[in-house]
Amino acid sequence: MPSRLLYLVRHGEQDRPEEEADTGLSERGRRQATLLGERLRGAGLTAVHHGPARRAAETAALVAASLPGVPVREDDRAGDHMPHDTDPAGMPERYAEFLAAFTERERRDGPRVTAEAVARFAAAPAEGDVRELVVTHNFLVAWLVLHALEAPPHRWIGLNQQNCGLTVIRYSSGGPPTLVALNDVAHLPPELRATGLPDDYRF
Repeated sequence: MPSRLLYLVRHGEQDRPEEEADTGLSERGRRQATLLGERLRGAGLTAVHHGPARRAAETAALVAASLPGVPVREDDRAGDHMPHDTDPAGMPERYAEFLAAFTERERRDGPRVTAEAVARFAAAPAEGDVRELVVTHNFLVAWLVLHALEAPPHRWIGLNQQNCGLTVIRYSSGGPPTLVALNDVAHLPPELRATGLPDDYRF
């Protein structure tokens, strides 16, 4: 039966992440993306999609260098959006402060765009087998994992992805989505792992 293997990747480490500007990838981020491309060389990918941010576009280009003939497409639905307008009431203080930093527009538009991303990427194809890579951001990877597992929506907060960590979800008409891999960084040497995680999450 038709199936979709959706490969999800958070972009490589950003250069000067403390700045709000989209500064592109650091040297480590470029190395992470190159190694990810080498790992995916034999995966049979049919397309690479990426959000409009520079760090996502650079990651996609470096990955695609190992995937000759695979089309690369920019897609706003793979951008950096607040996926759910989560009520901060009853949340831990640091989560409530995090949610309070989003603007009214982000709270309105983010869930709408995220729903469009789910409709586009998180379903079995009508026919054939599809293997697509989406180079995106922490929030969308977390949301698609929660969507696949039918987990409570507020759990997108705190589900953090390593830079160039690989998550794979299988969609088929024969059953619910299957989480095949989560935050897999076997393609990265130890010194390139755990970037993008909060300091107290690192191991």
